[in-house]
Amino acid sequence: MIPSLPRTSLSRHVMGLYMLAFFAFLFLPLAIVAVFAFNDANYPAPPWRGFTLDWFFGGPGRTGLFSDAPLLKSIGTSAIVAVCVTVLSVAVGTVNAWLLERARFRGKSALSLMMLTPLVIPGVILGISILAFASRLAQFADDALGIELDFLRPGLPLVVLGQFSYIVSIATLTIAARLKRFDVTLEEAAFNLGASRAAVLRTVTLPCLKPALIGSAAISFLMSFENFNTTLMLVGSDPPLTIMMYGRMREGASPVLNAVSLFLMVASAVFALLLMRSPGRTQSG
Repeated sequence: MIPSLPRTSLSRHVMGLYMLAFFAFLFLPLAIVAVFAFNDANYPAPPWRGFTLDWFFGGPGRTGLFSDAPLLKSIGTSAIVAVCVTVLSVAVGTVNAWLLERARFRGKSALSLMMLTPLVIPGVILGISILAFASRLAQFADDALGIELDFLRPGLPLVVLGQFSYIVSIATLTIAARLKRFDVTLEEAAFNLGASRAAVLRTVTLPCLKPALIGSAAISFLMSFENFNTTLMLVGSDPPLTIMMYGRMREGASPVLNAVSLFLMVASAVFALLLMRSPGRTQSG
């Protein structure tokens, strides 16, 4: 286990085979999905029938990804939901992290543990619980007060609330980890120089938290965009992408779904590269 010690030929070969098997397990299914997005057949499986772009741009008797209006609408729906969840999770997560790391009050440890509860509850159970609670609350408001609370009925607002209920915990942990390592003397020095609380927050604290804020926003967006279990329980008439793909798979697999998967893989890779480059630009500036 010590790198400086010599290794036998057998151990080197075993390590090489292990690494090969591990990365094949990770990336081979993705590669197969990507390749068969260009297969000139009406099913996303071997044998290879030739190269085509019909599953992206459409063709005779075929509807491609970029000409499939319901599919494109579901991508837009997922993006809208993800943006809303991201904004809420980062904003509330920042406040939560500040309370957990800076404030002193009774029961803080218990509240910290309770905050982790949504992360260990299965998504289906979480979705059913939120749906049951919201439906009863909406029904009570309608019967007792005559108020119709549509946002508590199955639909996009409830999907946002359901995803936010557990993604905010991840955002809180990410920001709290950065805040824990923050050097408080920097803020104290700014206060000693006469800076106000707002100025210290704007010029010292938030710039230091910027990597954590960007990271938590990226994680929140991606987790919301790909969520299925909780969303399935709360969705209404406007299905996000995961629900739309699930419905299409039940009707019969099509290479259009491979095209969607490849499009999302490329978009995620570009998104990750942009996030990796942004710290370097910030430091150079």
